[in-house]
Amino acid sequence: MSTENTEYTEPQVREDPELKLTDNQEKNRVELWNGQTFIGFVAVERRNDGAVELQHTIIDERFSRQGYARTLITLVLDSCRASGTLIHPTCTYVQDYLKRFPQYAGLVA
Repeated sequence: MSTENTEYTEPQVREDPELKLTDNQEKNRVELWNGQTFIGFVAVERRNDGAVELQHTIIDERFSRQGYARTLITLVLDSCRASGTLIHPTCTYVQDYLKRFPQYAGLVA
């Protein structure tokens, strides 16, 4: 008899109280800010079925390789989970993220 391991590694995110998401609908993206400093974004397309396509993730090069992309995607996926919004992950970073953190796989439309 096999047992399924349902314990997942939680993504490590930056723990900064100044970090916040901004839904910039004018530019079709969700942005990550640290206070007044722009960090990066994930481009989104809102679909007619209510799902959101996550198209590509961009982090300002001043902040690259510091965990901001993971933090951005974790916060976006947590927000989608909380609102019941499904995703279409066309961004390769998000696709890789979902493989590493399968606890978010249920969000895929």
